[in-house]
Amino acid sequence: MKMWSGRFREPLDAEFEAWQRSIGFDWQLLEQEIAASKAHVSVLIAAKILTKEEGEELREALDAIAAGHASEAGKALVRDHPTAEDIHHFVELKLVERVGQLGLKLHTGRSRNEQIATDLRLYVREQINLVLNALAAWAKALVDQALAAGDSVMPSYTHLQRAEPVLVAHWLLAYCEMILRDAARLSDCSSRLNFCPLGSGAVAGATLALDRTIAARELGFTTPTANSIDATSDRDFILEYLQALTLVGLHLSRFAEEITLFATAEFGFVTLPEAFSTGSSAMPQKKNPDLTELMRAKVGRIHGAAEAVTLQLKGLPLAYNKDLQETQEQVFSVSFVPQMLTLVARFTAALQFNRDRMSVAAQSGYLNAMAAATYLVHKGVPFRTAHGIIGNAVRYAIEKGVELDALTLDELRKFGKEFEENFYAAITLTDTLDCHNVTGGTARERVKEALADASKRINALAQEAAHADS
Repeated sequence: MKMWSGRFREPLDAEFEAWQRSIGFDWQLLEQEIAASKAHVSVLIAAKILTKEEGEELREALDAIAAGHASEAGKALVRDHPTAEDIHHFVELKLVERVGQLGLKLHTGRSRNEQIATDLRLYVREQINLVLNALAAWAKALVDQALAAGDSVMPSYTHLQRAEPVLVAHWLLAYCEMILRDAARLSDCSSRLNFCPLGSGAVAGATLALDRTIAARELGFTTPTANSIDATSDRDFILEYLQALTLVGLHLSRFAEEITLFATAEFGFVTLPEAFSTGSSAMPQKKNPDLTELMRAKVGRIHGAAEAVTLQLKGLPLAYNKDLQETQEQVFSVSFVPQMLTLVARFTAALQFNRDRMSVAAQSGYLNAMAAATYLVHKGVPFRTAHGIIGNAVRYAIEKGVELDALTLDELRKFGKEFEENFYAAITLTDTLDCHNVTGGTARERVKEALADASKRINALAQEAAHADS
């Protein structure tokens, strides 16, 4: 019997009935449905709808349902249940099997509209915690590699052309900054969704005088939601979560793209760990970067989920509409993100950097030209003029087939009388790095400071995520 069938006389079309059921995907909310139902038991006891004994019997039955379906086989029984319309119906059916008519009392004072809104908030909150833990692990792997890199150098790039030398640690820390922004966005999303819809009823609020703070407190929410219409129809938190994950995916994809390039023979900057690579069935010599290629592709699925929810929510009248059921599948479709981040953390820790190759690349191709122009600025030459002088000197060096430091003082003075013997010291690799002595720059001392600061922030992120799990 359907939970809503009282006013109906005709049975549902069989194909439509199967098509509209959500148990095939919302079975993944069993844990959250059990937790929210136990909190509702507490509310009903306080409202004297249930006795303490009845409440205890219901809680024990709910725990038994959860335990009985925790295994993979048990989960399949939920997903493939022949009659349950959704996860709420499934739990009610199982309760009635265990405690008889008492199981029907649990739906007193609540609606499936508020139940699904609550379950989804609990689920997204838990997923955010998983992602935050995994982001912290990836950031730590990056910091560990940065510490191991020491004063190793590499070229930086603009327009995928060599630009200036930077410390390898400086490049790695760029990704740490992205991760910390991602974590801040997700934490903000978690804070904003952390309000409890239970007690909102179908649309206008519960018809009983329920103390909504009881369920909110028991489920770890900040407080009950402020408006029943909004609470039952709000899926902003799903869209916000997916949008924040899209940025996580974008940053993963940028890292994956660089590693994929740097692992080519043409770059030769990194050696791919064999544990995260595959070979070719045709070409015996191949070692393919499958992990980074798949990471690069996964952002499409994440962004697609965010776009789908955007269009699902667009133009919906208040309050609950069946359209909102479609948003659930988008949330479940990105459940792979924590595992992907865990894999990239282990992959990052296993990467080997070919430091000699990177150093050679950082010292060829006139990457010290900016430092050379800065030398002239310190001599009182306007930067635009200095830029032109060094540009002419670079062109002359290209024609000779040498680097700037191979030009004689007499040759340099053809382009500007300001050149002196100390010019050569100013364009060494160390001085080229250290002339970027500003906050956020690649000067060696600045990068040491940045590493210490990043380590502190990442440790704080890891502690925050661990605390949220406890």
